Amino acid sequence: MKKNEEPFQMKGKGMAAAIAICFIAVVALVGAYTFSSYKREMKEQLAKAEEEQKEKEREVEEKEQSEAANTDRIVLPEQEEAAQNSDGEEQQEEGEATEHAKETPAQTDAGAEQTAAAGTAAYFSEEDTLLWPVDGNVIMNYSMDQSIYFATLDQYKYNPAVVISGQVGAEVKAAAAGTVSAVDTNAQTGTTVSIDMGNGYAAIYGQLKEVPVQPGEYVTENSVIGYVSEPTKYYSVEGPNLYFQLLKDGQPVNPMDHIAYE
Repeated sequence: MKKNEEPFQMKGKGMAAAIAICFIAVVALVGAYTFSSYKREMKEQLAKAEEEQKEKEREVEEKEQSEAANTDRIVLPEQEEAAQNSDGEEQQEEGEATEHAKETPAQTDAGAEQTAAAGTAAYFSEEDTLLWPVDGNVIMNYSMDQSIYFATLDQYKYNPAVVISGQVGAEVKAAAAGTVSAVDTNAQTGTTVSIDMGNGYAAIYGQLKEVPVQPGEYVTENSVIGYVSEPTKYYSVEGPNLYFQLLKDGQPVNPMDHIAYE
């Protein structure tokens, strides 16, 4: 029995040794595989780290280049102010040249107008006469020393002008040369033209329509300055008329004293 058991024991030990060797081999293979896999992963990580490092270096380089370019474009306050002053001077010179070009014709025209006005300035004296301004007769005389009857108002009043009858649409002419000082409208005399005749004299023409003249315009004597209009409510009974007044230094005087009778 002992002899038979010994071979069996030897056989069992051999199998155990074989199993151990196989196990060691397996462990060795697994270890080798694991180590190889580890080396591969490490290599990949190193390569990735190197790529990331290179990417960061490229970004830093690009940023530095961008900052350098921006630095080149930076303008110091002194340089900016100098540039603005230079541009401002150029614009001012251009503006002055343009304004000069624009104003020169206007100034020439203004000078011509002033020269013309100076050459045609009116001067009415106490000895000068007035033309009859409208075709018609006096229906209300000038009267500042006593009151006269106003039919429309049904009352007696002083009259600082001459009221001359006229047909609606009849021409009203300047009794003397002068410069139109005003064209306005009021309730009493309607559309009214005032003409400065110089030397403190002015002529007032009321109850007009379709006035062709404007303030500042020079008119010669006997030139049309308007047309007889329908009367205002203050002269409805008197009918269509021309309200003709003469002023000296702002005070009414009798225009009939200067009328040239034929």
